[in-house]
Amino acid sequence: MHRVLVFACLASAALHAADRQILAIADLPGVSEWKDTPASSKMEDGRLTIAAGGSTDWFISPLNGESHTNAPLLLFEPAEDFVLTAKLDVEFGTPWDAGLLMVYADDTHWAKLALEMSVYGEPTIVTVVTRGVSDDCNSAPVRGGSIWYRIAKTGPAIAFYASPDGRSWKMVRAFSLGASPGLRVGFGAQSPAGNKGSATFSEIRYGARKIRDIFKGE
Repeated sequence: MHRVLVFACLASAALHAADRQILAIADLPGVSEWKDTPASSKMEDGRLTIAAGGSTDWFISPLNGESHTNAPLLLFEPAEDFVLTAKLDVEFGTPWDAGLLMVYADDTHWAKLALEMSVYGEPTIVTVVTRGVSDDCNSAPVRGGSIWYRIAKTGPAIAFYASPDGRSWKMVRAFSLGASPGLRVGFGAQSPAGNKGSATFSEIRYGARKIRDIFKGE
């Protein structure tokens, strides 16, 4: 029994050691490319800051089909199964300003996990899954302007997670975009109603692995 426990601990440690800390854009797999140009951006000491210009968003309205697909995204092509983790700090100015992690197939098939200023004036965990049109799910409010987010893909399933400390995770949402060859993931910022929105991503980690527990995000 003791040998089994020791082996399990070592296996777990090796698994998480496979998650690489991202200190520069070159550390991400493949080629990182911008989809829509940011107002400004920088990568310094492992911290990626993206500033979006005004009237920028990713949302296709279920009310009237109006499409907004112009917020800046820095995307890369991950492994078939992967885990991407980052801490988000967002400078809020106007409603719907946000920093986000993005899963992107094309302009009508994508999903974002955002830390967004709600219309009620609270930083809020927001998820949007788009398959032709967008839904919009506002989850729990967040104290302050920072949170840890995680995206995990296992087979066709994609899961979003949030954490107050980067250690204990709770699932926010699980879904599938269906068959999506060339799927890309990455980072973004938006300011639909303002003049500028800025988000900083730190403690970025990436691993080409399957998540062990889809409910706990580990």
